[in-house]
Amino acid sequence: MSAIHIHKLTKIYTIHERKAGVGAAVRGLLQRQKRDVRAVDAISFDVEQGEIVGFLGPNGAGKTTTLKMLSGLLYPTSGEISVLGFQPSRRQGDYLQQIALVMGQRNQLIWDIPAVDSYELFRAIYRLPADSYQRALDEMSDLLDIRDLIRKPVRNLSLGERMKCEIVGALLHQPKVLFLDEPTIGLDVTAQRRIREFIQTYNRRHNATVMLTSHYMADVEALAQRVVVIHHGKILFDGQLSRLVERFSPHKTLTVRSDADLGDLSAYGQVIQQNGSEATLRVLKNEIAAVTARLLANLSLTDLSVIDPPIEEVIEQVFNMPESAAVEA
Repeated sequence: MSAIHIHKLTKIYTIHERKAGVGAAVRGLLQRQKRDVRAVDAISFDVEQGEIVGFLGPNGAGKTTTLKMLSGLLYPTSGEISVLGFQPSRRQGDYLQQIALVMGQRNQLIWDIPAVDSYELFRAIYRLPADSYQRALDEMSDLLDIRDLIRKPVRNLSLGERMKCEIVGALLHQPKVLFLDEPTIGLDVTAQRRIREFIQTYNRRHNATVMLTSHYMADVEALAQRVVVIHHGKILFDGQLSRLVERFSPHKTLTVRSDADLGDLSAYGQVIQQNGSEATLRVLKNEIAAVTARLLANLSLTDLSVIDPPIEEVIEQVFNMPESAAVEA
């Protein structure tokens, strides 16, 4: 049985609208205008135990809404949803003991007291035995190097330090499923790397299932082999990250270097950048072999390399697709 099972999951919000102006406000009191918004539109996928899946999409795509339904904070409009065999919306104690939802833009630690005092509250809420609580706290404090930080008032911590403490608080009960919504948002490169390493280690030690949303592609590339892309509430792609690049980017980037000036290279492809003896071209994938052969035959090159475009560029192309293109992979 999959750790997470989703079948035709749908969430529809009903919102009220009115035009600007006093007249419109008065009319709105007598007859309110309503509109349905499909935040999540009949999506289906499964996640196996121990798998790390990147859940990607632009702002408003339905990522956070999906995670909130998975964690039981929102009730689905329709469809099937199961996590570890539980129905999340029932919010059973046995279920809540096995999941964690970490949102990079939300605080759970009490602002004016040390994090360790909040941890004691969490220990009571989850009814953790003192020995298992202390063991988990010691393990994660060492992994994130926060033994001194957890004794400072939370308001005195930097954003990166606070985020580390937030993650520890969310995982004290050693959950089997982690829903991570932008866990590295706003952090510097060093803090991002430390949190990524911690997630990898936790996943490996506890065989934890992880669903990760992030706008930092470095997070996704480091942690997830599989990605699910949601766009306009629909699943646009589900598969290996490398396949995403193959499907949505018809080009490769070709870099050439020479001891002499390269001249006009527009006949070989789209010139992205050129500086005398060095140039970068964008070439259609099905033309790469022919173009490289022509370059080597016609020019005296010292180096030639062919690479896929940066994942950020591919993701941006996907996010900018029109709504009519958002169909299941």
